[in-house]
Amino acid sequence: MKTVLLVGNPNVGKSVFFSRLTGTRVTVSNYPGTTVSFTRGGMTAGGEEYEVLDVPGVYSLVPTNRADEVALEMLAKGDIVINVVDATNLERNLSLTLELMERGIPLVVALNMWDETAHRGIYVDAPLLERMLGVPVITTVALTGEGFGQLASRLAEARAPAVRPLDRADRWSAVGALVDRAQRLEHRHHTAKELLQEMTIRPRVGLLIAAAVAAASFFVVRCAAESWIRFASDPFFHGLWGPLLDRLSGAMGGGGVIHDVLLGRLIEGRIDYVQSFGLLSTAVYVEFGMVLPYVASFYLVLGTLEDSGYLPRLAVLMDSIMHRLGLHGFAVIPALLSFGCNVPGILATRVLESRRERFIAATLISIGVPCAALQAMIVGVVGKHGIAPVAAVYGILAAATLVLGLALNRLMPGFSHELLLEIPPYRRPPLRLLLEKTWWRILQFLREAVPVVAGGVLVINVLYMLDAFAVVAHAAAPVMRGVLGLPEESAVAVVVGILRKDVAMGLLAMQPLSVKQLVVSSVVLAMTFPCVATFAVLWNELGWRDMLKATAVMIAAALGTGGAVNFIWR
Repeated sequence: MKTVLLVGNPNVGKSVFFSRLTGTRVTVSNYPGTTVSFTRGGMTAGGEEYEVLDVPGVYSLVPTNRADEVALEMLAKGDIVINVVDATNLERNLSLTLELMERGIPLVVALNMWDETAHRGIYVDAPLLERMLGVPVITTVALTGEGFGQLASRLAEARAPAVRPLDRADRWSAVGALVDRAQRLEHRHHTAKELLQEMTIRPRVGLLIAAAVAAASFFVVRCAAESWIRFASDPFFHGLWGPLLDRLSGAMGGGGVIHDVLLGRLIEGRIDYVQSFGLLSTAVYVEFGMVLPYVASFYLVLGTLEDSGYLPRLAVLMDSIMHRLGLHGFAVIPALLSFGCNVPGILATRVLESRRERFIAATLISIGVPCAALQAMIVGVVGKHGIAPVAAVYGILAAATLVLGLALNRLMPGFSHELLLEIPPYRRPPLRLLLEKTWWRILQFLREAVPVVAGGVLVINVLYMLDAFAVVAHAAAPVMRGVLGLPEESAVAVVVGILRKDVAMGLLAMQPLSVKQLVVSSVVLAMTFPCVATFAVLWNELGWRDMLKATAVMIAAALGTGGAVNFIWR
């Protein structure tokens, strides 16, 4: 394992730089035989493990105190030096850079606080500075992680150029020549865009902005979807499709096996889109009339957040919280994708570096992140009783996910890798590309969902014909009534949820449940088994052993949370 030393002047953001590189793998020690402390951590770059030492800050390699002497001794033990430079004050920092080059240690220069250079009207030609110094020069912002991906990829390029030793006067002359050629100064003020970019990654203000963005996104998705349903879906199904099915039902005699499979059973003499469970009635209406408007609206909002550059900033903002759950900030991206569909969300966990992180992320997604189809039904069924029950469902899911993440992080051996993420500037999403991406995602969703919904409705119909659900409901009755406070018929919805969550919520809507029972059943349904497609992806990504472990965690968490809500909510 190679040793990387972080060396720089005091107050160049080295501590933040070190935290960004190493994440939570940090220990503080006293240098042998002294009271001078330094910080030790680890990082992974290019598939190789590195030990990272945060050397005490120095202005020069000519020691003037014990801390300087320790820094000098530590230099002899390092394989690579990352020289952290304050990009807004090259004159003061480059003198130390030249001294390091004179020592002949493989060196990489990190121009930190790069965002501040633009704010202060300082323009540094980093490629030119790299050519003049003869070592890799990378621009970084330790606060946001900007440039750290490039830093990790170029660490192997660290070089020790042959530089003759200079006296103090000649070194400062060389610094002046470097700065004159590579730096240009202009007076300017922060733009509104730059201020917004800074505000969205500051913990306090950023979290408020994140909450506002989440609320606005939910509002837009709901308004767009309900408008679609009100002005397009319902008029089509009630005005055209419904009468057509009624005529077809009359032509088929209103009953029979083929009639019940294609059109479903008659409810009060007519085809009912939710309760009939026919392939041409319930399957088509649930997928295209109820779910698709919410899914399409969600993907449009998600694409806007992606293309605007906000999601990487959200990842940086959530990094410290995610580390407590055994993940790092980028795990928020798979989580957000899962609000559309759990399948692409779990596939997106491939960006996480360790199997431990992928297991935790996939398990938490399967338990605590309801897909767009389930959300559509939660809003539609539970939302009839007001916004408070819907908020209760989401609040309970969030709390349960947080507690479960903390437990998994503590119980599973290993650590969370550091967040090395490039942050793009804010930009206006190109409308044509945004619409194309949304359209592609909708098609992908339909390809996956339509066969599963049709198969699920068909299986439910057959099971009803065989009266199998009565057996399931009777077997699960003690748990349903005693632990969750639900009627035993609710067990049918939980079983159906394995096939399709939105269909399961439709079954709950048919039962005379109280508000409390709706909240409990919605939470249990969301936390238990994801759909068949998600199980297949879990098997493929984690293997059957970890898939079974995740399933056991789901069952225990769902029953524990549902039982607690039932007990507390009197």
